[in-house]
Amino acid sequence: MKRVIGIILILGALVLGYFGINGISESSTSVEVLGLEFKAEDNTGKEKAYIQLGFGVVALIAGVYLIGQKKK
Repeated sequence: MKRVIGIILILGALVLGYFGINGISESSTSVEVLGLEFKAEDNTGKEKAYIQLGFGVVALIAGVYLIGQKKK
């Protein structure tokens, strides 16, 4: 049972990592007009993406721990 939960946690970590990385890359944009570059960033979006990445790391560590435990 612990092994199944560990696999689910690892898969969830991969999904959270994917969404976190996409959120960071999509939170800023730039436009070039007449040789000048204008940049806009969404700080709230970046914060949410970093939180998703953090939860992804925690889920990955927990999943690896559960899979790595030996049966008694």
